[in-house]
Amino acid sequence: MIKLKNVSKIYGKNIKALQDISLEFGEGELIVLKGVSGSGKSTILSLIAGLSKPTMGEVIVDGKKISKLPDHFAASYRRDNIGIVFQKYNLIPELSVEENVLLPLFPLNLPRELMRQKAKRVLEMFSIAHKSSLMVRNLSGGEQQRVAIARANINDPKIILADEPTANLDEKLSCEFIEILRELKSKNRTIVVATHDPLFFELDFVDRVINLEHGKLL
Repeated sequence: MIKLKNVSKIYGKNIKALQDISLEFGEGELIVLKGVSGSGKSTILSLIAGLSKPTMGEVIVDGKKISKLPDHFAASYRRDNIGIVFQKYNLIPELSVEENVLLPLFPLNLPRELMRQKAKRVLEMFSIAHKSSLMVRNLSGGEQQRVAIARANINDPKIILADEPTANLDEKLSCEFIEILRELKSKNRTIVVATHDPLFFELDFVDRVINLEHGKLL
């Protein structure tokens, strides 16, 4: 489903974020990218999401060379296929929970009632519907994480990308997030998690742990 073929990513004159990486992720797999900060984990997520392009090599998703897409097609690709859970949630504090979750739907010009039905579905799925009218600035860290996960799933994406998703959570909330991932995997989502949190490395539903160091596979 996802292929990185001989991918390198160089920033500036000679900052090698990735060096000749080749990987394949199958449909419905949960893959953990393991490594310290600067190992290249987040760069791989960015390439899969079409947020950046490789300096060399190809990124292919469902047979499409997404690394070659013009920016406006890359945005459509993300909207239709990708859900992203950011480390710092990237929520808008002045908006309500429901409004934050609805943001990915606005470019689609859907009827308002249909949008609200979609929001209600994902908010209920991730047990945060009872806070739908609250401003997200009034939520706890764990609640904000649930809102971010709901937003990432509003379009039923085939691929979920999570970048250090438990970095701002305590162990209890981290375990709750892991159970959410288990549920998403059971729905045949393809999930790629970039983390150095040891909680992820021995999970029974993780298909592979891929080690990275200085932009190379170990």
